[in-house]
Amino acid sequence: MSSQVTSSVELKTLEAMYLTRFLDEKMTKLARQNKGGTFHLSSLGHEMIGTMCGLALKAGHDWGLPYYRDRPFAVGFGVDLKEMIAAFLAREIPTHSGGRMMPEHFTHKTMHIPCQSSVVGSQYLQAVGVAKGVQLAGRDQIVYVSGGDGSTSQGDFHEALNFASIHQLKIIFVVQDNGWAISVPVREQTAGGTIAKMARGYEGLDVHEIDGCDFEQISSALSSAVKKSGPSLIVAKIPRIGPHSSSDDPKKYKNEQMQLEDKMLDPIPRFEDWLQETGIVSKEEMETLRAECFNRVEVAAEEADLEAHPDKESHATKVFQEVPKVDFPDKEVADTSEAVVMVDALNEALREEMERDPGIVVFGQDVARGKGGVFGVTRELTALFGEKRCFNTPLAESTIMGLSLGISLVEPLKPVAEIQFADYIWTGINQLFNEIASYYYRSNGQWNCPVVIRMPYGGYIQGGPYHSQSIEAFLAHCPGLKVVIPSNAADAKRLLKASIRDPNPVIFLEHKGLYRQRVFCARRSPGKDEIIPLGKANIVREGTDVTLVGYGMMIFMASEVAEKLSREGISVEIIDLRTVVPLDEEAIAKSVRKTGKLVIAHEAPSNCGFGAEIAARICEKHFAYLDAPIVRVTGADCPVPYSKILEDEVLPQTHDLERALRDLALF
Repeated sequence: MSSQVTSSVELKTLEAMYLTRFLDEKMTKLARQNKGGTFHLSSLGHEMIGTMCGLALKAGHDWGLPYYRDRPFAVGFGVDLKEMIAAFLAREIPTHSGGRMMPEHFTHKTMHIPCQSSVVGSQYLQAVGVAKGVQLAGRDQIVYVSGGDGSTSQGDFHEALNFASIHQLKIIFVVQDNGWAISVPVREQTAGGTIAKMARGYEGLDVHEIDGCDFEQISSALSSAVKKSGPSLIVAKIPRIGPHSSSDDPKKYKNEQMQLEDKMLDPIPRFEDWLQETGIVSKEEMETLRAECFNRVEVAAEEADLEAHPDKESHATKVFQEVPKVDFPDKEVADTSEAVVMVDALNEALREEMERDPGIVVFGQDVARGKGGVFGVTRELTALFGEKRCFNTPLAESTIMGLSLGISLVEPLKPVAEIQFADYIWTGINQLFNEIASYYYRSNGQWNCPVVIRMPYGGYIQGGPYHSQSIEAFLAHCPGLKVVIPSNAADAKRLLKASIRDPNPVIFLEHKGLYRQRVFCARRSPGKDEIIPLGKANIVREGTDVTLVGYGMMIFMASEVAEKLSREGISVEIIDLRTVVPLDEEAIAKSVRKTGKLVIAHEAPSNCGFGAEIAARICEKHFAYLDAPIVRVTGADCPVPYSKILEDEVLPQTHDLERALRDLALF
């Protein structure tokens, strides 16, 4: 075959399609042989649209976020065949996940393929975040993201189209519409039969509805999308030849005629016929190319099988990226400034960090321009640093979370996002728990997410059931997230700075009731270079009779109670955790070894609250030092009501702390 022929776009497409098909067949055999990978997702029928998209972009320059059935894109983009098979076999290879992810979830940092997920549709908002990061960085890069027709039923898909259209991002959405979401046909998924009809409502979004097995239609749509400065959506109708996965049997929902019709639409023989009809390639040349591609896959499979399995001792590594070593002052640096409240200290921290690091971008609901957030924490940031570095998002928590992840992948950007109230995070929890938290682990340490998510939380200000939740226990249960809860202005400023400089995702909880509290929380503002390492508790008050451990509002209350009890001869040691993840367990243990008694206080409900985790750890490891049962002072196991009378009964009060400390001290 001449070099002129093999270098044509058509032949490169055919080559990639052959490689994809032979990979599919090889992986099916390997799955049956139980060689390390038993789960296989077929891409039969998807070969042309995927490979052509991969060939249209430049790996390492442009970005690709293919979904789990888009092996064709990975082949067209240039992912190494051996690595793809080794990933399928769950082997320990430098790229992809090193056995931590299921097959087809490609990730390759140097090629600009972020870590993909099993969660249907989650990739769209992440791709939008990458595209926004590219726009903020002023780079001429294209972002590609794909999904099946079933994924367009997810709200994240529509949120992604909306944000991309508002901000006119350089992104190509490709929906590979094979008519089935596992066993659910498109008539039960999409009103009108195609997502293209709905998508045309997004102003500024170009929509192409094409035959995904037609070379010329794909070429035309891709050419238009690549040239466009804003977003494009390509809806490609294709067949799904075969099952959804190796654990699926299409005979349960497709009759023989339907399966035959799918096979008749196979893009490979159709493309071969077109190539011969147009005279681009002969039958003999195709046979030669087919044989070469088959042999390449066979050799790649043999080499992949020689790759080692992951070391079992590495199972819990790479949950967090190591934090660069920093010299922290043992004590607060003297400062002659006036005492500031927490909301002002947080604003100072953001301003100083944005001055120090031009990569920091702040966004969220109502954070920009004159509003500066509902509590004013981000006020004046837009005026000081411009619309690109402090901007508003739609009222959509999943958008904010997905955007945070995507932007964090575009170095050197560092997103600091605000969720208006912690109570509203739940619509974004998929992106936070399933995606952001595990990103470093799932990518085997290739990618990290230096994201800070700020959230006001807590009660005591008559917020009712939707403005008063304390959600730290939920967050602490999710591996990969750090959780910070300051109790005073000085700590808030220093901890926020540390959080921003941390390479891991950090949830920063700010108690609404302490924002403008002056009696205990107002402090002199720390200097620009003062930070506190995450995971280091503070001994607020030393004592000998009983230890109280808490965070946030509980520290404010406990300080008042401890002072009162000291006049009765009861000495209370107060430990402010400051971070619940990582937990300074040794600080608690050291105090318990001294006092022999422990009270744990938090305003969240007692059932499965974080206090239970602390109690369990102390009992497991330091039981011998306890002279009395551990006591918890917590909120009631019910939502926080609006009525002040009811709220006072649900949330712990100073008299609750006083009674618990006095009783335990006298035990």
